[in-house]
Amino acid sequence: MSDSTTPVRVRFAPSPTGKLHVGGARTAIYNWAFARSHHGTFILRIDDTDPTRSTEENTQIILRALRWLGLDWDEGPEVGGDFGPYEQTERAELYRAAARRLWDEGRAYPCFCTPDQLAADKAAAQERKDPFQGYQRRCRGLDPAEARSRVEAGEPYVLRIKVPLDRGDVVVHDAVHGDVTFDAKELDDFVIQRTDGTPTYNFATVVDDAAMRITHVIRGDDHLSNTPRQIMVYEALGAPVPTFAHLSMILGADGKKLSKRHGATNVEEYRDAGYLSDAFVNYLALLGWSLDGETTIVPRATLAARFSLDHVSKNPATFDPDKLDWINATYLNAMSDDEFARKVMVPELVSAHLMAPGERRDPAWLRALARVVKPRTKMSADAARVAAPVFATAATLAYDEKSVAKGLARQGAGAILDAASEALGTVDAADWTAEAVDTALEALPEELGLKKRLVFQAVRVAVCGNLVSPPLGETMALVGKDDCLARVARARTMAL
Repeated sequence: MSDSTTPVRVRFAPSPTGKLHVGGARTAIYNWAFARSHHGTFILRIDDTDPTRSTEENTQIILRALRWLGLDWDEGPEVGGDFGPYEQTERAELYRAAARRLWDEGRAYPCFCTPDQLAADKAAAQERKDPFQGYQRRCRGLDPAEARSRVEAGEPYVLRIKVPLDRGDVVVHDAVHGDVTFDAKELDDFVIQRTDGTPTYNFATVVDDAAMRITHVIRGDDHLSNTPRQIMVYEALGAPVPTFAHLSMILGADGKKLSKRHGATNVEEYRDAGYLSDAFVNYLALLGWSLDGETTIVPRATLAARFSLDHVSKNPATFDPDKLDWINATYLNAMSDDEFARKVMVPELVSAHLMAPGERRDPAWLRALARVVKPRTKMSADAARVAAPVFATAATLAYDEKSVAKGLARQGAGAILDAASEALGTVDAADWTAEAVDTALEALPEELGLKKRLVFQAVRVAVCGNLVSPPLGETMALVGKDDCLARVARARTMAL
């Protein structure tokens, strides 16, 4: 267990065998938040020892995803640090040196058993119903001089750790699950270095964590079964054992482990779908942790200041897309009009080709548009859809068929548009505001002897092309007098 007075050092160590998925992102968030809340160090290490699956492209995808999440690392790739290098493929000599030291100290030994011999020993153990069916320690008792001689002669071997035969139970003091006990008698002398000289995962990760002075290992509970073996390596190296915290799985709505069948699973898919980084981090943080059991909106600064392993649940969390959407909408609506326009609306308008890159618009007009668009935006991409009618012209406005059928293709719609055109024509262009437009249209239902709903439906479809646009007066103020009247004139040709 790490000393409470020791400066906190945590690491996120993804394998670049694919993209950064939701579970890995949550692990990274918890490590980052734990480091920040304890004024500690957050380290990023790339565990790329699987040469058949690890790629530089995947490493860059992971770095890009972490940057989008806003998880700044204090040591690691592109940053450096006193304990590098931070890619395992560049640390091979460290593993070899650690393995040699354990061998020299009699804490590890070479094993020359062939796969056939290992299979035969296991079958024999099963036949005699031996409760221990792991490696039968055939080479453990070899004379060290003989073993060295065989190695020097070029005989293939692996290096196995020498688990003390009198070792009692291995107790993992887990910060999430409490004490988890493993029977040491079930641990065999596992391989720490393969025949080709490369380290196994359980060896390399401990060598790295010990060298980097990691105080807390926060990771998914699929690693819990590895922990007793890793503790054996810490003890053999004479290194302090860190505090472990194993995070429960994230499940889909069907109660099964989150996967592709539940929808998007990697971080960049959520970025590309228009989620805000702050909202996404907030939501993932709540998948197994809570501030006080009630608070849902947890800003990044609050997470960084108040995250605690004490509040991490040992129960699996369920990924709820609707809750994520709600949190995203809440973050969007909490933005000022200027911030929403700058960070969300304008980029989306440019992406949708409604504005040109670098196009300048009156700031007051953009703020007014943001006030209209923001409350109707759950996802960033919604901004362009909501604002689209404003950027159309009388000639290019697209009309929704169902809206036309309901608002224009009925008896009396033509008279409504004629009256609306006349009323709007009396408003001075210099005074073309939402209030002035609403005032001009307000008297029409009574004058025409029609329900207010029918009158405003016709005008809304004429100006906006549909029945689900933002408030009519505000939209028309943004469009401008001349184009609004031209739209009404065009719609009059469709009205009865």
